[in-house]
Amino acid sequence: MASATHTYDDKSNKTQHIGFLLQANFTMMALSSAIEPLRMANQLSGKTLYVWTMISEDGNSVTASDGLSVNVDCGIDKQSLYDVVLVCGGIAIKDTITKLTLNWLNYLSRHKVILGGICTGSYLLAKAGLLDGIKCTIHWELLASWQEDFPNIDSTNQLFTIDTNRWCSSGGTAPMDLMLCLIGKAHGKALQIAICEMFAHGHVRDESEMQRIPLQHIIGANQSKLQEIVHLMEANIEEILSLDELACYVSLSRRQLERLFQRYLQCSPHRYYLQIRLTRARQLIKQTNLSIIEVAICCGFVSTPHFSKCYRNTFKIPPRDERFNRGSKISLLYI
Repeated sequence: MASATHTYDDKSNKTQHIGFLLQANFTMMALSSAIEPLRMANQLSGKTLYVWTMISEDGNSVTASDGLSVNVDCGIDKQSLYDVVLVCGGIAIKDTITKLTLNWLNYLSRHKVILGGICTGSYLLAKAGLLDGIKCTIHWELLASWQEDFPNIDSTNQLFTIDTNRWCSSGGTAPMDLMLCLIGKAHGKALQIAICEMFAHGHVRDESEMQRIPLQHIIGANQSKLQEIVHLMEANIEEILSLDELACYVSLSRRQLERLFQRYLQCSPHRYYLQIRLTRARQLIKQTNLSIIEVAICCGFVSTPHFSKCYRNTFKIPPRDERFNRGSKISLLYI
């Protein structure tokens, strides 16, 4: 790995201290995805932009969900000073909640420390009453019960959220996108993109991108025909199937098909199919050099104006502007 440093147009010269509060059975991938961009930001800039501390409630090592034990630097206390504290969750997050930790999180909030959660870590912040009225997210597997338990939070299915002094992300590699976004805001897009290059990370997913929730998790395992219809939609994007054709494939009437979608997905099959095609179109615009008209054709649109209108209505940005934004980010790498 290259060790050469470059000069970047930093917007902030202040070293930011981030504490990672590890909960039992935390997800190692999510933790690594959060830390590695910080390490690389320091390496590429030649400056200590970030320092981080591993924390557990009692100061003892914590075992991750993959069975690896991680040594920490300290326990929770009111003497250590942090700019940010992120709760790192994983499996059975509800079983890790203690009054001591909730009180400490509230103490940090009163002292204006930025708080956040990765994977399922946001659950502790919600339990502490620190996310009421805040736009925030959590790993999709806990999303339904989270919304049920905390009706006052502004929950979303986004990969990550940044709302004032609250940072939340889903699991897996989503924390990397969160950190890359924050690095870009603090130290410029050139550094952000250079980090992406070092990690072979194709592009930074932004706040508007959603977690892909497995369909079975949404509709239940017994809706095999609905799952089959959605799979047919995903496999036929360029040459779209009519609703009658889809219904025929699974031996349903068109009316039965429409009722299934309304009952389990709260939308019409036409709308759901359109969303699948537009999501694919956005991936192609962000990740390929296909022209806008080629993207439209690949995603089953008969005219570019119709495609652009649907795209703008869904993502609040025209496809050409989306492409321009991506191109601007790429060119910064060579500045």
